[in-house]
Amino acid sequence: MLSFGERSRRWPGVLALALVLPLAGCATDADRPDAAPPSSGSSGTSSGTGGGTGGGTGTATTAPGTREQLRVDGDVRQYLLHRPASTPASATADGPRPLVVAFHGRGADAAELRAKTRLEKAATARGMLVAFPEGLGHGWGAGTRATKQRPDPDLDVRFTEALIKHLVRTERADPERIYVAGFSNGGSMALRMAAERPALLAGAASVSGQLPTGDAAVEPTGPVPVMVVYGADDPVRPLAGLPTPPPDPEEPILPTRSARDTAAAFAQAGGAGEPVTRQEKGYDRTVWRLAADAPGGDRRPDGTVQLLVVHDAGHTWPGSTVPPPEGFGPVGKAPNATDTILDFFADPGPDSDADPDPGPGR
Repeated sequence: MLSFGERSRRWPGVLALALVLPLAGCATDADRPDAAPPSSGSSGTSSGTGGGTGGGTGTATTAPGTREQLRVDGDVRQYLLHRPASTPASATADGPRPLVVAFHGRGADAAELRAKTRLEKAATARGMLVAFPEGLGHGWGAGTRATKQRPDPDLDVRFTEALIKHLVRTERADPERIYVAGFSNGGSMALRMAAERPALLAGAASVSGQLPTGDAAVEPTGPVPVMVVYGADDPVRPLAGLPTPPPDPEEPILPTRSARDTAAAFAQAGGAGEPVTRQEKGYDRTVWRLAADAPGGDRRPDGTVQLLVVHDAGHTWPGSTVPPPEGFGPVGKAPNATDTILDFFADPGPDSDADPDPGPGR
């Protein structure tokens, strides 16, 4: 299996397109998943990625990650799990913990996303559990169209639901504070979960991922706080979307709507009013405020949908220290996507300088 970097260099142009949006494959019932025996080994390294952990803030040290397994729909699925280390502060509050499920990009794996984002250390400082699931065939079923490679387009949705239920039961993940995030194809997978399972989540974030459209379309179905982070100069899947993608040598690349239309679809599903856009250092932020009278909106009365368009950034994770594959464009310097996303999860309302139209329900 070629590594993420090798794939991108082998396929000409930025086709790469290596990364965005496949669909899932094979299935039965995932209502009562069984934990498979954990495999040996640490999640600390992965071939083809830069070394280990880092980043984040605070004084907590990152607990060693473990590679875990979960049997769902007849398949044994794998994921890396990071538990926050004990600190004097956390020892006195040993209750349920927030959980972030983080999806890697197409052609990559969990360890690559871990190295790119340094998410587990930043989350540890906030007392959060982090699960990095592995996609089948190094990809995710981010769209609703069945393909030869992924004949069951709903398999990964069920896997994610099963993983969350399992971690609520076994790791005391807080069912009221479940979040999803991802990069590229993984970002689109996070958006699909937010669109189709809004009641399951307290928030979602996507970096370089958009909602599929056309015959693979995913439509938001209810209010949920969502942040979309996108490079203004993305050469792989442009900011304006990819309505007619080129053929892919391994599996079909899905068409997508633009980053702004993606965010606006979630805003509309949440009954939001008109957005407010302003320039910040290194990026533009557009904010829609969700309406409290939208069905389910009373659960998140201060929630927002936000679009951050990062200047001078490509198909990359802003703030990462891991060099991107050739042809993916530059890494944005600001904001730091990891900290920005986790701050949004903790407080998905508008910041003090933003005053979006509250919409009819506010």
